[in-house]
Amino acid sequence: MTANQVDAALAAPRAEVGRRLLDLPEDQWFERKSVKLQARDLARPLTALANAEGGVVVIGLCDGVVEGMRDRPARLNDFRQAPIDFTQPPVRARFEQVACINDAGILDTLLVIRVEPSEVVHETRAGEVFLRVGDESRKLGFAQRQELEFDKGQSQYDGRPATGTSLADLDQELVDNYRTRVGASGTVRNLFKARSLLTPRDDLTNAGYLLFAPRPQELFPEAYIRVIRFLTPERGTGARLGVEDGADVRIEGPIPRALQRADAVISELIPKRRSLTEGGTFEARPIVPRDAWLEGVVNAAIHRSYSLSGDHIRVEIYPDRVEIESPGRFPGLANPSEPLAISRFARNPRIARVCADLRIGQELGEGIRRIFDEMRLVGLQDPVYRQTSGSVRLTLAALPRLAAGQAARLPVGSQLVLDALRAAGRSGLGSGEVAQAIGASRPTANARLKALRDEGLVAWRGKSPRDPRATWTLPEYQ
Repeated sequence: MTANQVDAALAAPRAEVGRRLLDLPEDQWFERKSVKLQARDLARPLTALANAEGGVVVIGLCDGVVEGMRDRPARLNDFRQAPIDFTQPPVRARFEQVACINDAGILDTLLVIRVEPSEVVHETRAGEVFLRVGDESRKLGFAQRQELEFDKGQSQYDGRPATGTSLADLDQELVDNYRTRVGASGTVRNLFKARSLLTPRDDLTNAGYLLFAPRPQELFPEAYIRVIRFLTPERGTGARLGVEDGADVRIEGPIPRALQRADAVISELIPKRRSLTEGGTFEARPIVPRDAWLEGVVNAAIHRSYSLSGDHIRVEIYPDRVEIESPGRFPGLANPSEPLAISRFARNPRIARVCADLRIGQELGEGIRRIFDEMRLVGLQDPVYRQTSGSVRLTLAALPRLAAGQAARLPVGSQLVLDALRAAGRSGLGSGEVAQAIGASRPTANARLKALRDEGLVAWRGKSPRDPRATWTLPEYQ
């Protein structure tokens, strides 16, 4: 769910507003609260959203009920004063009341609080620091708080004013498309205000310019994507440089269009090999699945450091792998040696939110998990992240997950079993389900499962050897 669905629900007819908001799942940018909430308890979601990417809190909805504010008018002032009374420094938030019909069928209102992403770390009056991670407001420990403070110092560059620019400098087609996707009926200025693409003084931000200017490279010369294909597995130097003639492409333009063009260019340049499809036919497929490398490129464009001059995003395509390098290190909250454990934190929260509105890419953390899943689903090795002093490099190798020795010892088709269990996730599969998934008989499936268990590649879960509900899964899901 993305933030534009919240805006669409808020703009719905008053009889539908409450129900539509109740039907939406809470996420990185959206939380519901009961009108019975104490004002001091608002400090947690307000600080969590401000410390992350901003978002919307709607008060007057609880447990599937449209409560509204009508029966507790005195709470309205308490809620409005909560950022001043219970957060330090005060969270920047805008309040509005939206008409609705409550569950008693009476005309009522909901209180909508729009929280802006902040350049500093906010805490509650109790000295606690929270960060919005998915649908949770997660409390940070001392070390995590320190890292967040460090990260705040280098983030928010996307919220600074783009000097000498205005809304009139933007690509109107892009802006109109964004308004349509968000379902906004007001002015462009109001829309950009709601997404923090304008500063408090109504100046266009760097994020707004990078996303919607016809050619952002006029202000940000290094804000481009370079796609290069090499003929050899090693890059080489000088006379031995392995770049293919005509396969070095520089992609410029606003972020949404640059990503579209990068998708087309990489799809054309990436090596392909013929492989057997699920339909039983042989087709040419890229050596690395498209969803994996595209998610990597999108993450690079959204989360790179735009304040670092002299560097750009590079996509290097080799005969046996794809490497994506972007300027800027991981946030301090992230450990590159454990990418699947990375907590969400966006260096460019405004860019991340607009791209989510446009359905471009996934959340930081979710996007990384998706890259791992896509590689594992086709039986390739896990992605590898390496961090240098000024960049992050993602390597997607077209190498099988099974080592050569293991593959030689295992029955033919064992990788299909691993792929089926990977797709099943933590729930696992019974022996019969595995057989059905790989299109084999049950004895054949059992033989492959036992061989994989002997290699430590799968695990069995059951209460007894004859447990009819026993399942097979991957060891990391135990």
